[in-house]
Amino acid sequence: MERTSEEPTVTRVMVRTAEGAMVAMMAVMIVLVFANVVLRYAFNSGIAFSEEASRFVFMWLTLTGALLVMRDKAHLGMSTIVSRLGEPGQRLCRFISDAGALACCLLLANGAWKLVVIGMDDMAPVTGVPIGLVYACLLFSSLGMAGLLAHSLWRLLSGRMPRAELVPESGVSGE
Repeated sequence: MERTSEEPTVTRVMVRTAEGAMVAMMAVMIVLVFANVVLRYAFNSGIAFSEEASRFVFMWLTLTGALLVMRDKAHLGMSTIVSRLGEPGQRLCRFISDAGALACCLLLANGAWKLVVIGMDDMAPVTGVPIGLVYACLLFSSLGMAGLLAHSLWRLLSGRMPRAELVPESGVSGE
């Protein structure tokens, strides 16, 4: 999705930072897994922490990506029926959708917070990383999504959301 110049500088910096972190996480995963495969097949050895570390990095990569995809309104959606409703119907459907998703994200954040707190005393067997730091990716993602949904609801309820944004388009034709 093309970012507009109306977007606050802080948001652009946060998005760029997240994108850069995702590139770094992907590079770390590639190096760890590739090096481990080469060492196992060529030298009958390996990097002990490679599997565990790449699994943890993959979790952070996936959930950070999900947050950015939600920000860009690129998640899959069913808009065939909603797009045929009038504006009041579209606004109602958008409200129900965003409110339900916000409730789910807040429940998820609550559960993730409990997991983070419990997991800080539990260490991963190979890397020694507190499991709470691994679960923090879920907390980060759910709170970020909740913030995006709360902002969307505020724009909807305050009348600042134009009709063109009521039904997110996937960019795929033939619906």
